[in-house]
Amino acid sequence: MSDALESLTLDAEGLALHVRQRRAASTPAVLFLHGWLDHSHSFDALLPHLPASWRLVLLDFRGMGRSAHVGPGATYQFSDYALDVDATLNGLGLDAVHLVGHSLGGIVSQAYAAARPERVQSVTLIESLGPAGGPAEGALDRLRSALKDARRPPNRKRYPTVEAAAARLLENSPTLTRDAALYLARHGTEPFEGGVAFTFDPRHRRRFGMGYDEAQWLALQAGIACPLQLLLATGGLRHDEGLMRSRVQALHTLAHPPLHIPGGHHVHMEQPAVVAEALLRLIH
Repeated sequence: MSDALESLTLDAEGLALHVRQRRAASTPAVLFLHGWLDHSHSFDALLPHLPASWRLVLLDFRGMGRSAHVGPGATYQFSDYALDVDATLNGLGLDAVHLVGHSLGGIVSQAYAAARPERVQSVTLIESLGPAGGPAEGALDRLRSALKDARRPPNRKRYPTVEAAAARLLENSPTLTRDAALYLARHGTEPFEGGVAFTFDPRHRRRFGMGYDEAQWLALQAGIACPLQLLLATGGLRHDEGLMRSRVQALHTLAHPPLHIPGGHHVHMEQPAVVAEALLRLIH
């Protein structure tokens, strides 16, 4: 299925974004947004389970997957990812889409749906309930950490094989299955110094200098006007239980209670048929 998708390069204020799409003659149009340091191929297993009539668009965020890295001296900020969504819709001539976001992609989906309500018809969050910004008193330490990180040269690590890169993913994400790690590594690496390296810009590992505190995030989340659903993995990543409860309660357009699916943080790769079934219930 992934090989049948059309591969495009779109312009985001001079930065080249990589997008894959399956054209369709009718609506709906569905835009998939991947997680941090991942890429659009993380959604490949879902695609065969979705209707042939749907127009599917899969974006690689800037500095990840096959999208371009920002230039020397530049940094990545959270709002940049919303700009990537804007650029994708504009570049493809789409007035509005259904958003499906995993992890970071879900956070971006919520922010974009709040900021551009006229362009988002629904949001499906997979293992994503917003950023862990921490209390207001952590703002100074966050800025200090960002300045410290900026002094560290980006280190692009070489791995002897794709399998070795996959093993590294498993170390960093213990809920990943071995098959999922290998698939992510196969599509997320390129030849480098006689071995392979991940395609993402290592500067993504630097911390943001600014972030939302809880009051700010809830205010943003309150701007979401479209139907929304939340898919959580039984073995996935979690915020503090109290924080999760308050955030779920604050999702005023939640179409139904959160759906709990057996699996890890990349549950859409482990249980694609179940996740696709959830999409079919919300997207029309």
